[in-house]
Amino acid sequence: MQITFKYIQDAADYIQSRSKIKPEFGIILGTGLGSLVNDLEIDTIIEYEKIPHFPISTVESHTGKMILGKLSGKNVIVMQGRFHYYEGYSMQQVTFPVRVFKLLGIKALMVSNAAGALNPSYGMSELMIISDHINLQIDNPLRGRNLDEFGVRFPDMSEPYDFGFIKIAHQIAKENQIKIHEGVYVSVTGPNLETRAEYRMLSRMGADVVGMSTVPEVIVARQANIPVFAISVLTDLCAEGTLKKVTLEDVLAAAALAEPNMALIFKELIKRI
Repeated sequence: MQITFKYIQDAADYIQSRSKIKPEFGIILGTGLGSLVNDLEIDTIIEYEKIPHFPISTVESHTGKMILGKLSGKNVIVMQGRFHYYEGYSMQQVTFPVRVFKLLGIKALMVSNAAGALNPSYGMSELMIISDHINLQIDNPLRGRNLDEFGVRFPDMSEPYDFGFIKIAHQIAKENQIKIHEGVYVSVTGPNLETRAEYRMLSRMGADVVGMSTVPEVIVARQANIPVFAISVLTDLCAEGTLKKVTLEDVLAAAALAEPNMALIFKELIKRI
């Protein structure tokens, strides 16, 4: 499916027709991390299937709702459930919502995900601020005809994650005695988890955590000059000597333990920006 500017405009126009909220922040909630919406002053809830040209989330832990409202006194638009390449969507479809957010006028994008910890010093249900990434997805969302309305053909990626946001987030974590790491996220295609040899390879490449999302959305956001903050919830341990079999239920349980701290950081960061 070739995404055109008209498709993106159609989706943005529909969302804006359903709500008077003019979002300042876009938020993408990852696997098992959807309960942040409980802290929202909700104005409007829109099911993905009602938005023109919008993909439909097929992962059971992703609710599939677009929510507009207020968080920490700021106008936000929240994706309760994201899309992944492994679901069968093109990278243009996976990142479609970010471009819709751009047309809606967001000034920053906040992203969360569940990830496996490659760094042996990381523990279960801890948090890691993403300061850089390695893209091992087999496609790139910017491949194909460039949509000039959203940025240049060859966007710079030397600062994919906003250093100012990262500094504030560390301060919030310190104030609230939240243990937090900062490191490199590697994005792979999935949906299977990695082998022992693959985990060793990813660690040696310089990655601290591994997941199956986030990087495509960040690439598109940065092309559109949207600053990004992203955080990983560590839902399984992948370092040598800590690896064990993992189920989706295990991931969701670990995410649930960490989610209150992640939500607090998101809320406070939005308040202070």
